[in-house]
Amino acid sequence: MSYIVVENLKKDILSRNLFENINFSIAKNEKIALVAENGKGKSTILKILAGVIEYDKGDITTQNGIHISYLSQNPDLEDNNTLNEELRNTGSKFLKAVSEYEEAIQDINDPKRLELAMNEMNRLNAWEYENVVSEVLERLKLSDYRDEKISSFSGGQKKRLALVKILLDEADVLLLDEPTNHLDIEMIEWLGNYLRNLEASILLVTHDRYFLDKVCNTILELDRGQLYKHIGNYTQYLEYREKRRLDENINIDKTRTYLKREYEIISKQPQGRQSKDGARIRDNQLARENLGSKNTVDKVSLDVVSDRLGSKILELHNVSKSFGEKKILDKFTYTFEKGSRIGIIGENGAGKSTFLDLILGKKEIDGGKIVKGETVNFGYYSQHQEELNPNLTIIDSINEVASEIKLSDGKFISAGKMLERFLFSGTIQRTKIEDLSGGERKRVALLKVLMNNPNFLILDEPTNDFDLMTLEVLEEFLINFKGCVIIVSHDRYFIDTTVDHLLVFKGDGEIDVFPGNYSDFINKKGSDKPKDPTPKVAVVKKSESDEKKVILKEIKRIEDKLEDLKNKMFNLGDDFEKIEKISIKVKELESELELKTNKWLEIAS
Repeated sequence: MSYIVVENLKKDILSRNLFENINFSIAKNEKIALVAENGKGKSTILKILAGVIEYDKGDITTQNGIHISYLSQNPDLEDNNTLNEELRNTGSKFLKAVSEYEEAIQDINDPKRLELAMNEMNRLNAWEYENVVSEVLERLKLSDYRDEKISSFSGGQKKRLALVKILLDEADVLLLDEPTNHLDIEMIEWLGNYLRNLEASILLVTHDRYFLDKVCNTILELDRGQLYKHIGNYTQYLEYREKRRLDENINIDKTRTYLKREYEIISKQPQGRQSKDGARIRDNQLARENLGSKNTVDKVSLDVVSDRLGSKILELHNVSKSFGEKKILDKFTYTFEKGSRIGIIGENGAGKSTFLDLILGKKEIDGGKIVKGETVNFGYYSQHQEELNPNLTIIDSINEVASEIKLSDGKFISAGKMLERFLFSGTIQRTKIEDLSGGERKRVALLKVLMNNPNFLILDEPTNDFDLMTLEVLEEFLINFKGCVIIVSHDRYFIDTTVDHLLVFKGDGEIDVFPGNYSDFINKKGSDKPKDPTPKVAVVKKSESDEKKVILKEIKRIEDKLEDLKNKMFNLGDDFEKIEKISIKVKELESELELKTNKWLEIAS
């Protein structure tokens, strides 16, 4: 049974064709992920189905009586409402009854109100539903804000409240635009389980690949104006996509061979141009159009050479920072070394972004000291980048920073080629910044950071607002990056792929240092992992071949670090204090190497 059927859908924006002749359906209880590059129409499709914007051509048929709920990236909430009042603004009679009951309990001056509220709860048999409401609010950390005005909420709290309203709205179809943004890792894991078990159809856009694997059973890919459907999870889709692209490349090679042969025939027989039959001309033209429609951008290495880091990089000695009674750091000590790849995880509000601001000198520490090496050149990407000049084109905006950067083989990659690698190809590079989508602007901002050729990258939530294709390119860049990296992210897949140590912010100034990535951390955590009332599903890994490559690179990086440290020890002579410090680090790395090697052997077997 199809709840929604979309036929020949077309949409133009600013005289540009976004998509056309799009066909798909949403069946009962089907859970679909929509994937595409930023600016290609993912959010637009959700808005069209939600009735927020009009489409230009096509037909959308919705089954009678179907209730659709839509979560946008910018939720529309009434600032003067309290949380409870906002919950009552949904179409759910159960949610209205529960919200009224919760308020009536607090209204001690009106016992009649409580009596009426309880009668309504009994009439609807809504007591079990009240438990669901409490569970959802608690899991999304909003339980303590029921009587607070929305005007006092942070952006993340507003997004979470909008998500609460969607989850409790008893909708038949949920349209979710980046539902994991502003959620910490624990919330994302809970939400994945909740949606997977929810009896409703879902069409969602998200960058979190583990989340996709857990929730979705169908993938719709919008690629160069065509919609491809794959039945299965995201990992299976990746294998399908690679096969499809391989087939496309074979066809491109065949087309090039055909065109070359045609050119040779025509050039040798100039008189034949007039006598060629119409069919041959049409075949030639179709071949050219087919070639132009494919992604023929040559892949260039992203192994960029950064300025060399000296022996001293970044050291934190007994650093403390508090805001009133809230501790962020409490005499925290840590030394960053060459090749440090650190992921920072923890609940929202635990101080992760503040930690970055302290390192960058944007905020003052309360005690201790931070020592930065003279050769360190920070590259900082945050969720709140400085505004780009809207009147510049993409290529001109990048050229403001640099027109080229050097690769490890001594060659240079131009700004244009770098843009191609980050999915801005051909004439798109001449598009003005003001005409880009929000995600495309973020991609330009990231590229400006990378083109500055830093040797120490600090990335604060780089996965928010990026499409999956951009994340794949960024992951490749970071894997090849020779400098230091600090990443704050709630994207577990991204953390797994790009870091080898974690700083776990536990709150109240407590920070644990863990050797490994996020999956290593969860495996080690074991029984200490938060209990979830919904059925557990193992986190789905990427394909084995991809995972082997990542682990082998991690093993090589650890081996290089060990060799470097052992050489240092050899050259220290009788400086036993420094030798002891380095030997502790050597033991940590050897333990980590054993962990990674065992993981590789497990996959290889």
